[in-house]
Amino acid sequence: MDPQAGCVVVTGFGPFRQHLVNPSWEAVQVDLFPQELSKLGLGGDTEVELRTLQLPVDYRAARQEVTRIWEDLRPQLVVHVGVDASTKVIILEQCGKNRGYRDADIRGFRPEGGVCVAGGPEVIASVVSMRAVCRRLAVEDVEMAFSRDAGRYVCDYTYYLSLHLGSGHAALVHVPPRSRGLPASLLAKALQVIIQALLEESAKARAQSLDGGKPAHVDASQREPAEKMKSFSPGESSPVHREAS
Repeated sequence: MDPQAGCVVVTGFGPFRQHLVNPSWEAVQVDLFPQELSKLGLGGDTEVELRTLQLPVDYRAARQEVTRIWEDLRPQLVVHVGVDASTKVIILEQCGKNRGYRDADIRGFRPEGGVCVAGGPEVIASVVSMRAVCRRLAVEDVEMAFSRDAGRYVCDYTYYLSLHLGSGHAALVHVPPRSRGLPASLLAKALQVIIQALLEESAKARAQSLDGGKPAHVDASQREPAEKMKSFSPGESSPVHREAS
């Protein structure tokens, strides 16, 4: 099924644990965010039709919503935004994992066998190189990193499903909790820049696929070794075990 040209869906998550107002949804809901992003094109006159949705931190409900997004809206790209309680930087997640979902969601539910898609590949990578995006972007007062381990909670589960349904044309961005130095308005500004870059890279990957190049849907085991680094310090690593959604 062909995607709708210029349709981009951005999701944030609802409350969970100590996050009565999830910073991921706050960043997506900042007043100027949709209007500013809707002005972004791909170097021409094409405008982006932006849809923003809140996903519950609930495996089953999130699954229903993500399936509906891909079946009904047929977006060019879906960007999921989650919160990572252990970080102070914005993290671009390269891939989603199919197994290991043992932590209960807000309703106490755990996926059967800890699996997202029965029979699916162990790992699915986004068609977008998050390392490349991370290295080329600079947002004043905001640090960015890329990661290959999204934390095995509802955000990772959602990301894997979206990658599976969207043939790799999805992304997951983890934002840190609110702080005096990184308010929701600044997070929203950074997300605008990041989403524009993700959209451009997704479009390039789709065009390459249509031209008979490398397939869009790639098992992440074929990609570069796992690592995580700050965009401004390419050799600096950081932990990957996180509480995130």
